[in-house]
Amino acid sequence: MAEKLPDINTHFADWYNDVVYKAELADHSPVRGAVVIRPYGWSLWEHIRDTLDTKIKKTGTQNAAFPLFIPMSFFEKEAKHVEGFSPELAVVTHAGGKKLEEPLVVRPTSETVIHYMFSKWIKSWRDLPLKINQWANVVRWEMRPRAFLRTTEFFWQEGHTAHATQDEAHDFAVHMLNEYFDLITNYLAIPAIKGVKSESEKFAGADKTYTIETLMRDGKALQMCTSHLLSQNFAKAFDMQFQDTEGKLAYPHLTSWGATTRFVGAVVMVHGDEKGLVLPPRVAPIQVVIIPILRGEQKDAVLTFVRDMATTLQAHGVRVHLDADEHKTPGAKFYEYELKGVPLRIEVGPRDIAKQEVILASRLGGKESVPMHDLSTTLLEKLDNFHNQLYTAADERLKSQWYKGEKLANFGKELEKIGGFWQTGYCGSSACEQQLKQYKATVRCILQDATFTTCFNCDTQSNNDVLVAKSY
Repeated sequence: MAEKLPDINTHFADWYNDVVYKAELADHSPVRGAVVIRPYGWSLWEHIRDTLDTKIKKTGTQNAAFPLFIPMSFFEKEAKHVEGFSPELAVVTHAGGKKLEEPLVVRPTSETVIHYMFSKWIKSWRDLPLKINQWANVVRWEMRPRAFLRTTEFFWQEGHTAHATQDEAHDFAVHMLNEYFDLITNYLAIPAIKGVKSESEKFAGADKTYTIETLMRDGKALQMCTSHLLSQNFAKAFDMQFQDTEGKLAYPHLTSWGATTRFVGAVVMVHGDEKGLVLPPRVAPIQVVIIPILRGEQKDAVLTFVRDMATTLQAHGVRVHLDADEHKTPGAKFYEYELKGVPLRIEVGPRDIAKQEVILASRLGGKESVPMHDLSTTLLEKLDNFHNQLYTAADERLKSQWYKGEKLANFGKELEKIGGFWQTGYCGSSACEQQLKQYKATVRCILQDATFTTCFNCDTQSNNDVLVAKSY
């Protein structure tokens, strides 16, 4: 009998780890804090990555590749940047059997090296806007690693653009935030909140950081991705100047924006259940698994039938997997593909073929007999319905964990105990924000709403509400 997963409601962290490793998304590596992403996990990431890559290219952004090693002096050019990243930096001091003249930082992010190159490429207003993206691995020395959420090495995309005006840069940063939001909601089936980071939580060196936050089913928030208005800070640090339309020298306005393999962890935590993964069909490596019921003399006929069925479904754009392994029982296969979160399962035996029907089981529960006539169209409709069901369930759960509280002194203990998003007022003071730490919480983002008139900690006027939560 297959080993039961930890209880998702009482041992969520253990459940998450077990699902990630037993469903073969990842495996442990010999390096602390780093994981091996297995083929099934990488395929899930590829579908997310390819969807986002298409969105990025539609903006006129081009992919490129930049060095893994960055001179330490580059980080020191922008004081806030090096201060923000210094605890997480991995630094190479020796190579080729000798001490390096200048230490090299293993890329935690590429603003500095990309902006160095931008300063060489941008000379005139005709060179703008310049839009570059790279898909890469980065290293940040995490103290409390967890697969896909916080690892020493992870994979991401980082986009970097330069614009002639601040308005252009701002509009592009917001545009990319909206592209991420579309990916998260319409492909990952995860309800999410757009907002602005507080001063203490924004990206080191940025003027403004936009964020997309969502809530995991255990009540902790997860920052899904960010888009930064860097403005001219890095441009000045790297002496990045261009001749504008009036013939004057000016500094371009910059943006950067990124999303990571953290998306995989979010999918696991938002949609998973007591049986394991539940994958959104639009990014699932396998959308439909076919399990033939192989018995007696009709075994070969069943195999021929399901192979033809798989070929037909693939031709109609369905990602289908046929499991014809005769060494596993149908029950063992059911368990495996439920653990791996495959949205739909088709069971086919001799009787089904005779009736020109298949048994269709949903990972969300329920079985039904479906006519073989126009099966591809039926499955595509079922997959869309599956996505909508996933999103609706997650949205209802988020709304049930969204609270409002006027004063931290009154709701702080409840926040620490049950988690969730807490909407409240905020004066903008870092001193007030520090008070959240006693309840293991932070300001996740500033909202456009202005429900509360005073700050959650002091009696100073609040101009905007914020979402407060414990987080990963």
